[in-house]
Amino acid sequence: MDLMDIQAPPEGTYAEADGVKYHYVELGEGSATVFLHGGGPGCTGWADFGQVARLFATERRCLLVDILQYGKSAKPVIEGPMWDYHAAKTVALLDELGVDRADFVCNSWGGTIALNLAAKYPERVRSLVITGSMPVFYGPLAPLPEGGRRGRNARDVYYGGTGPSWQKMRELIARLEWFDPAAIPDGTVTLRYEQSLDPEETALAGASDNPRGDWQDLTAELGQIAAPTLFLWGMQDAFLTPDYPLMLARMIPKGNLHVMSEASHHPQEERPYDYHSVVSGFLNQQHN
Repeated sequence: MDLMDIQAPPEGTYAEADGVKYHYVELGEGSATVFLHGGGPGCTGWADFGQVARLFATERRCLLVDILQYGKSAKPVIEGPMWDYHAAKTVALLDELGVDRADFVCNSWGGTIALNLAAKYPERVRSLVITGSMPVFYGPLAPLPEGGRRGRNARDVYYGGTGPSWQKMRELIARLEWFDPAAIPDGTVTLRYEQSLDPEETALAGASDNPRGDWQDLTAELGQIAAPTLFLWGMQDAFLTPDYPLMLARMIPKGNLHVMSEASHHPQEERPYDYHSVVSGFLNQQHN
């Protein structure tokens, strides 16, 4: 199968969790594995992980979750610490789905949620795989690009000016998420663009106040994470160079780092077979 050509998303399922509605896609059977996507415009569980989850689903119960404020999940205004809010609601979703303990495979925004969840609810996390996430606001060697605001600035550009367009979405993915712009499938661009037009999502992007909650630095939390953690990073990640996840891996007691060549912020989409090989090897090791 050609994993680069993403299929139309399945209908998925809804679940009520602690007063909010989550949308998720479920594939396969076996050990529960939760996939949490990134925070770019139009990102969803399926858009970020739909291709590669089909590989994991041959031996795992894959739950591709739309994070709150994204996809078909509820879009509440968040007050208070943002990562604490997301972690608590995600745990409520696990309760609703009958998942006592899970592996988490996450990109960017979703990875920061999972890291906080692992620190605050250690009994719920078997292991973590984190790509392109920014749980702390400093780097070991150089200042973070655009003061750590590159993602938020890109969102402002995408929704600003003449507003969203298919071409602007392709340019965003090419500049920030993929190593090889020529390899970006049109289907991926279309999927992200169409979701980015969701009226509630557009309203959140344009809000002048802070509907996403208060930003948290997770320095203290990283040292509390007991779960084995793999940071899988693209060598050419446009947000955070590989010295950053090396620092994170040293802050977590069971931290590991794999750097993948010819990959940027979404290696699970750019190199799905290689991503699956590395990640499944790490996850299976935790079950032995």
